[in-house]
Amino acid sequence: MLSLPAALGRAAGQLNDPAILKVLAKSIAVTLGLLVALGLGAGAGVNALLAHYELAAGGELAAAVSALFIIVGGWLLFRFIALAVIQFFADEIVEAVERKHYPQALASARKLGWREELANSVRSTARAVLFNGAALVVAIPLLLTAIGPAVLFFVVNAWLLGRELQELAWVRHQTTPGSKPPIGTVERMLLGATIAGLLVVPIVNLLAPVLGAAAACHLVHRKKGAGMTADAHAA
Repeated sequence: MLSLPAALGRAAGQLNDPAILKVLAKSIAVTLGLLVALGLGAGAGVNALLAHYELAAGGELAAAVSALFIIVGGWLLFRFIALAVIQFFADEIVEAVERKHYPQALASARKLGWREELANSVRSTARAVLFNGAALVVAIPLLLTAIGPAVLFFVVNAWLLGRELQELAWVRHQTTPGSKPPIGTVERMLLGATIAGLLVVPIVNLLAPVLGAAAACHLVHRKKGAGMTADAHAA
């Protein structure tokens, strides 16, 4: 049986796969591009507001706001943006894993169109914003505990990440709409917690979404029992 550490190990071992490297390059470029665009947009908004009220030092303040937004906003928004982006490229990651380890599953997989990938990405982002917004309300009275809000947000995002990563792999093989994915609740939560932890580590956080998607693919196929012979041969 393939455990979570083994799934993460196999996922990490495939990071040098040309197909995975291609997705990594695209996802990192789009994620960083969106963060920079949001920062520049925030700076332009401040600049326009200052110009409207004819306040001095508009350009300098706008530049400072842009830099602050890119740094602080990037830290806070990275999880949402990175997961939204990886949702859009998830099909390529799962296909690369299945091609190497689970060729039988790849042969029967359903190909997702870009509209479906975009819809999944939008739903994932909306769900993340909604649950984190609700957690923010709950976190306010926990501010007195100092560590309470951090623990709450970590647990919420671990649950969200586990769910999203599982669905990245499961949706290609879901024969009945609404059918239950095969990964257990505890294992799904542990997967989400692991990736949530990696997302706060600089540099590593750029690899975390791809690593999580690949690991989830291994866990889904372990439960389904797909490609066992081919996987044993590859190992």
